[in-house]
This record gives sequence, C-alpha cells and structure tokens, in this order.
Amino acid sequence: MKRREPIGIDLTPVIDVVFILLIFFIVTSVFKKEELALMLNLPQSSAKAAQIDNDQIFIELNQDKLAIRGISVNFESLEESLKVIKNKKKPVIIRIDKDTKYDRVTKVLDLLQKYDLNNLALVTEEKE
Repeated sequence: MKRREPIGIDLTPVIDVVFILLIFFIVTSVFKKEELALMLNLPQSSAKAAQIDNDQIFIELNQDKLAIRGISVNFESLEESLKVIKNKKKPVIIRIDKDTKYDRVTKVLDLLQKYDLNNLALVTEEKE
C-alpha cells in the first residue's frame, strides 16, 4: 500500500498577488493635500505657516472665478454657503490671486462680515 502525501495549498502565489495589488494601489492613489479649485499666483510674505485643518472653510478668488471648498461658485452661491454655517468661530482660509481687483476681494470680505465669520487667514507664498 502506498502512503499518501498530505495535500496542502501553496499560499505563495496568493501572497504575491496581494502584495502586487497593495503596491499598485499605493502607487496610483492620489494623496490629497487640500481641495483647491483655482490655480492662483499668491503674493509673497515672510509670515509663519499656519496649521490647516479639515474643519476650516477654504475660499479661493482670482480675477474671474470664485471657489469654496474646492468647488467653483458665484457670489450668490457663496452667500448661500456662508448662510448655513452655524459655528461663527470656524476658521476661514482665503487664497486670493495677487492680480485680483480689490472690489472682488471686498465683496468676499463683506459677505464674511455679514455672517459674522471673522476668524480669517489670508494665504500667501513664503518669501525665498
């Protein structure tokens, strides 16, 4: 009578496939730093960097576009978005292109003041 060898499953190929998939997803994933909708040319400053949280409100403004939380909007939509904010102490981060006309900046600042959102920070580029 012949002795039977125990039949076992070789897991080496399965482990290889799992590692290949893991490497694929790590390499192809996008590491999102901030939700930015507009490409802005920011003015330079020597101020220190501020801490950025996900809880903050991001507003971006250039010569002809406006965005909040990475979504392009108009001034009416911005006002609707600001109207529903309950926490008036929530930080508002504003990125303004340095070539933007002053009247567009004042419109945004007026809307923020209208809804008592006074915890403002203006984003600049660091001086070299």
